Amino acid sequence: MLGLLLLQVLASCLWLGHSEVVNSFDSCPQFFYDGIPPNDALNPKNPARICQRFSNSYHYATLYDRDRRIPVYSAYKYRPGPYKRPSRKWMVEPQLIGKNNLKEMTSEKNLIYNHSFTLDKIKESQAIDDDYRGQKDLTRGHLSPNGHQYSEESKIATFTLTNIVPQDETLNNVNWNAYESQTMPKKTQGCTTTYVITGAVPGNTYVSNNRVNVPSHIWSAACCMLDKKPPKAWGAIAENKSKKEVEQLSLEDLENRLTKLYGKNVNLFNNACSQK
Repeated sequence: MLGLLLLQVLASCLWLGHSEVVNSFDSCPQFFYDGIPPNDALNPKNPARICQRFSNSYHYATLYDRDRRIPVYSAYKYRPGPYKRPSRKWMVEPQLIGKNNLKEMTSEKNLIYNHSFTLDKIKESQAIDDDYRGQKDLTRGHLSPNGHQYSEESKIATFTLTNIVPQDETLNNVNWNAYESQTMPKKTQGCTTTYVITGAVPGNTYVSNNRVNVPSHIWSAACCMLDKKPPKAWGAIAENKSKKEVEQLSLEDLENRLTKLYGKNVNLFNNACSQK
């Protein structure tokens, strides 16, 4: 009887240790409108919720799919700043690897040479730099783009592989880039704060020996706070293929489109942002 009790206590401890990695966004609710993330319709089978931390600060939030090794979405505040695109090496997330005291994103080399991790151990939980090398017609697509971040540290923090999906190179460099760098500045004029959620719909193909999923669609939703007026919202979506147009649509139409793609009712802003 005592042995059974000890087994139950041990199992509870193991479960609690696992849940510490996939807990809620309680540490960084500021990146979601009203502090509420999207509903569970987008949740993968094996999720990790990451408050993306760099230089002792949180910069955005990411729901990560451990099995497909891509982010489901990244949520952030739209605050473009004066700093240029940083020249940084790609980072990974130590908290996905297992129990450790490393709370910030860092490079693979730092984990291997200074903290005794192995590359194979890192690969178990997430994509690594090698997964994206030599991919034909695919590039590293930011969900939280550095161009939408204000400070130098926040821009650097977007260069983690937990914020990256394999995106069609032409789409990323042309039409999606135009939406990020031209359309967003126009649509956010007059907004006091703009909450953004950008995501990727999982596809049916993989790269790097079936390690990393190639999304079928890239999408983005924005909720704009206006001074003394009700908030406004909009959305955008594009197939992850060459020369595909970015379709701009209402938040309601985007949620309906995602509901069909995911097969579950998608609610991105908890019905709290205007859909007009």
